[in-house]
Amino acid sequence: MARSYVLAAELATKQHSDAAWVAADRALTAARRSGIPVAVGEASRQLAIAIRRSGRSTAAVHLLTKEAEDLDASRDHTGAVRTTLLLTAAYSAATGHDRSTALALLDEGAQETERHPAVPGLFTVEATRTQVDAYRISVLNALGVPDEAVTVAARLNVDRMPTAERRARAWTDVARMWNALGDGEQTLVALRRVEREAPQEVRRPALRALTAGLLYGPTRIEGIRDFATRTGALVA
Repeated sequence: MARSYVLAAELATKQHSDAAWVAADRALTAARRSGIPVAVGEASRQLAIAIRRSGRSTAAVHLLTKEAEDLDASRDHTGAVRTTLLLTAAYSAATGHDRSTALALLDEGAQETERHPAVPGLFTVEATRTQVDAYRISVLNALGVPDEAVTVAARLNVDRMPTAERRARAWTDVARMWNALGDGEQTLVALRRVEREAPQEVRRPALRALTAGLLYGPTRIEGIRDFATRTGALVA
């Protein structure tokens, strides 16, 4: 039941729907009743995302770090869950422009990954070195220092991520990094990789807006008009 509500919360979040709050709250209630740490961690993460998107990044960080502290990392899978909570907390702190907290949580998450090897087959949890790097790019973008993410993006092996959703998200962050640095051609390359992994992702409002910015920007980018038409950023 908790995982069903987690999926509903993720979908609502992508659609920018307030239903994410309801679904995440119900997910956490069901998870606590189950007594399963993995389920509690997954549900807590979704509720924190809803809180962060309401503009309360500090509250989101507090919820995530508290849940991470309460987990016994020695139990099966909970180390991976704890890592995921720390990485989400790092991004939440970054959206609140708290650089020191964001980077400290990133480093702690990286250390957890070293201590607790990745466990395949978990639901929304992914705790790998690749995932830490993907979050680092997100965090540096949110902090307004995309130049610091270039070396991270260069070593990022997106193909090692297990799901299309995660791979598309990683390429989205790479696209945002290049866009912030003013490199339209590399931005389009990354957007095409998003489309290859999950075509519906490039039709989301945020990525359509990014594509439109490339289309109407001062630099001519080969192929951008066709891409914009295909993905809905430009109505033919």
